[in-house]
Amino acid sequence: MSPSSPLPVSHERVRAIDWLRGIAVLFMVQTHSLALLTPELRKSAWVGRLLKVDGLVAPAFIFSAGFALALVMVRSAASGQLRERVPKNFRRTCEVLLVASLVNWAWFPLLSEPKWLFRMDILQCVGVCLLLMLPVAAALAPRPRVLAGVSLSLAFIVFAVSPLGEHVPEPWATLTKKSSFAPFPLLPWMGFAWLGAFAGTLAGAWGRRPLALALLLLVAVGAIGAASGDFLFQLYPHHRFFVANPSNSAARFAWVCAVLLGLMGLESRVPAGHAPSRLRRFIEVFGTSSLSAYFFHEMLLFYRLGGVFSFQRFWGDRSGWGQYWLLTAVLIVATWLLCLAWDRLEHRVRTALQALSRRLRPAVPQ
Repeated sequence: MSPSSPLPVSHERVRAIDWLRGIAVLFMVQTHSLALLTPELRKSAWVGRLLKVDGLVAPAFIFSAGFALALVMVRSAASGQLRERVPKNFRRTCEVLLVASLVNWAWFPLLSEPKWLFRMDILQCVGVCLLLMLPVAAALAPRPRVLAGVSLSLAFIVFAVSPLGEHVPEPWATLTKKSSFAPFPLLPWMGFAWLGAFAGTLAGAWGRRPLALALLLLVAVGAIGAASGDFLFQLYPHHRFFVANPSNSAARFAWVCAVLLGLMGLESRVPAGHAPSRLRRFIEVFGTSSLSAYFFHEMLLFYRLGGVFSFQRFWGDRSGWGQYWLLTAVLIVATWLLCLAWDRLEHRVRTALQALSRRLRPAVPQ
């Protein structure tokens, strides 16, 4: 492509990625609410089945984050707004890390033991992934073919080296090996972010059809990788199979891509300009406010508000299945209402700041 030729760009809205993230929020709340069940029920076969589905929540979140980053960078480059867009994405990433720090502060004594600031939970993982990816995505956004190829290559490289990360010594093991201090290290989780960036690049540059074909290919590759578990396990030094083995990551990204593909099929059936249903609006609030949803449901579920109330305090370790599902539904609705309220507050503050900026801006002489 010559420097003077226009960059490929697609302005097709991919609402399916918001739906994927919104559904992931619902399952995230359900997953964390398992703490309300009695210890005996948490050992039951039904919880084991739920956890298999819940294992797709983190890959879906991280995939969606990479998807959104690449999509925005590619479209900004095509419209000549990349220079303005990069600082906005950087600030957004800093917001993710700030909320991650607030959540850590709620559980751990950061002031007396600042090491907990560096605990790698899911939000820290997402934030660090985005920080590392932003320079690459920004630099290659004007060349989407290169960005897609680099993203796909880096995704599979991360998955391939993940078993080796379990043998990295401290302090770097925090970034490479799962532990109580690092539930979500960069290996293998950053692979899902790069895979999302690959998909987001295709969507931003060429639209839905190439994206759908790529997702089909990834489902096939993931299925082959998942079926090759024994072979892949023998290629590496001893490691935890269900944590770091590439076949485990392959199974997860195959399912995430299959779900996204199915949601794209549903999206294609929605007539243009058709008013969204209540269910769609409900899910899209979580899809576009997933960071707020994470924070609010965690605080309601575990943090003792005013030192008195939390779901965990009143119902933790003592709920049967009926009470568990009822409380989970209440928690989801409460989180949804808080997300709506926060979105409206953010909008009002942003509008007020913009109005103040216009008033303070010196008048341009005619």
